[in-house]
Amino acid sequence: MQMSTIHLARLLFAGLCLASPSAFALDLHPFKDELFSSQTVLESRDDGDFQIIDYQEMRDINGRDQIPERRVKSDYVAPGVRKFQKDETLDLGAAGRLDVTRTGVSDGAAFTVIFIHGRGGDRRLGGDDYRFGGNFNRLKNLAVDNGGVYYAPTIKSFDAPGVDQTAALIEEASRRSAGRPVILACASMGSFICWGIARQPQAVQRLAGMVIMGGASDNNYTATAGFKAKLPIWFTHGSKDSVYAAGDQTALYTRLHKAGYPTRFTLFLTGSHGTPVRMTDWRAVLNWFAKK
Repeated sequence: MQMSTIHLARLLFAGLCLASPSAFALDLHPFKDELFSSQTVLESRDDGDFQIIDYQEMRDINGRDQIPERRVKSDYVAPGVRKFQKDETLDLGAAGRLDVTRTGVSDGAAFTVIFIHGRGGDRRLGGDDYRFGGNFNRLKNLAVDNGGVYYAPTIKSFDAPGVDQTAALIEEASRRSAGRPVILACASMGSFICWGIARQPQAVQRLAGMVIMGGASDNNYTATAGFKAKLPIWFTHGSKDSVYAAGDQTALYTRLHKAGYPTRFTLFLTGSHGTPVRMTDWRAVLNWFAKK
């Protein structure tokens, strides 16, 4: 009876969200905020747009996981959301067929989040409930509880074909949701997909924002359609990232912010390359995009 009540509540809330294209402008309902959003801000500047967050491996990995980096403690997940999850293959026309894991409604979503994995990953990475501190499980629950949908696709290349497939997925998600907001989040090497999408005007028009998580910097971003459209960007990065230097990304953020561009940056002090995937506060990020 308890599960059926939760199921009914989610369906009713989804119906309310779908009744209005502006529903995403509302704050997303909290989900385990006491575990995921209680992050200590060590430094804040630019009116809060740039923040340095206290990150401690012994606390945020070893203290959070039942098996470090493999399985988070049960308090951090709500596995019932898997009832709203489905593996499927989308026919994207000229862009080909794309394997995705979809969590949430297939049509009429109040908003869409698309997560692009890094090298060596596939849709299973973004669909994993128990790795990465349970952060993807939280994102799934935020999507379902607020009438949205979350896609984790398998991207086979991080060059033009991968960008074209992602653009086709953005177009399909936008069509299915009647033009409601689409957020593109790219981690690690997946950031090349985000920077490629920023060069496609039609894809940019369909996006409400991008999240760059431990990714590469784009020194030519100011020449893109994304920059011209002032597409909001939130960067999250570990200060000790040995793959993509945090300094390169903070330099791009500073450039954009000085130009009056809508951007934010979260730097996890002592965090490594994978820290943003574990620690990014999805509710804060999505609510910020909703206000842009």
